[in-house]
Amino acid sequence: MNILIIGSGGRESAFAWKIAQSKQTAQLYIAPGNAGTVQYGQNVPIKVTDFDEIADFVLSKQINLVLVGPEEPLVKGIHDYFLERADLRHIPVIGPQQEGAQLEGSKDFAKQFMIRHGVPTAASQSFDRSTLSEGLAYLETQKLPVVLKADGLAAGKGVLICATLDEAKTELRAMLEDAKFGEASNKVVIEEYLAGIELSVFVLTDGDSYKVLPSAKDYKRIGEGDTGLNTGGMGSVSPVPFADNLFMDKVEERIIIPTIEGLKRDGIAYKGFIFIGLMNVDGNPYVIEYNVRMGDPETESVLPRIESDLVDLLQGVAEGNLFERSFTLSPKTAATVVLVSGGYPGSYDSGKAINNIENVKDSIVFHAGTHENNGIVQTAGGRVLAVTALEDTLFEALQQATADAGRIYFEGKYFRKDIGFDLI
Repeated sequence: MNILIIGSGGRESAFAWKIAQSKQTAQLYIAPGNAGTVQYGQNVPIKVTDFDEIADFVLSKQINLVLVGPEEPLVKGIHDYFLERADLRHIPVIGPQQEGAQLEGSKDFAKQFMIRHGVPTAASQSFDRSTLSEGLAYLETQKLPVVLKADGLAAGKGVLICATLDEAKTELRAMLEDAKFGEASNKVVIEEYLAGIELSVFVLTDGDSYKVLPSAKDYKRIGEGDTGLNTGGMGSVSPVPFADNLFMDKVEERIIIPTIEGLKRDGIAYKGFIFIGLMNVDGNPYVIEYNVRMGDPETESVLPRIESDLVDLLQGVAEGNLFERSFTLSPKTAATVVLVSGGYPGSYDSGKAINNIENVKDSIVFHAGTHENNGIVQTAGGRVLAVTALEDTLFEALQQATADAGRIYFEGKYFRKDIGFDLI
């Protein structure tokens, strides 16, 4: 079958790497892809939100399945676009329709969904510019620290943890009055701070049945010891040692099943991945957020642990018979270390030549922010590469991935050397 992956980051590189291994894959295309995805298929220079051009390409190349990597085209309704066109609606899109994508597109929508269906989450209330004074008063009733979340998509930057009441009030005003995060903060969710350990659980669903994919833990802070500014993710590990069978049974019973059943009760058709961001609070799971796609860099740790054919699972989603499909997991541990441009997550330079990727033999190098210029692979983003090692133990995987990250060179390169060591 001919498959199109939409996206250009490390997540899409990992999808391309895995899907290219399938005997069911005839032709693989990635739109727009990056300098690494060309190893696995053909890059197509189309923006992820240019639905008309994507449609023309899908028809011209007789695409049999479309896998949507990032959240933006889903929130903007790419799946609905396909269903509304008679010449496209027979082509399966892996990723929810626009209504289901609001689980990520609107923090307030997600909160109301969780409350309605009894999914454990932090207590919260939402406010907009017209109710700013009520929001400021609500802050005075909250324990510190307190969490402020921009309602809409803010490229991973719309969540603030405020240690003092003055800081919280200042930030709430900045978000609602000064549009600190643009339209994303037209509404703000004020949320109780949950103290615990974060992890991510990934679910694939055809809207009725589901498969629970491997758990992962990512590391958002730029600095070692989890210090400094938040990023899109500096590394990840899978599985998560503390997510044992007892804990995962709680996740399935209290969160996954109510989420899937809640979507059905609300009449929301959902075919695709659900990324459940969790907090382990004294052994009990609480949902911090939903995302409607796989995570990045968690995908780079999760997919290498799936030994069976991913395309078979995707076909199960497309055909609505996912319950008939099965998959096998490696007992090994995956560790991913992300290499970023100097200055990230602030301003950084692009166009730096990348050397020595070919000398990495014992890890997989997934490209994230790269492009090719006259045969030279160059940096083209904040997060540049993700180096993943799959080994018998967490320590060995971390050791290998960190060593291989050190073998690659580009000007300004930076990576954390402590990913996962809090779990050992």
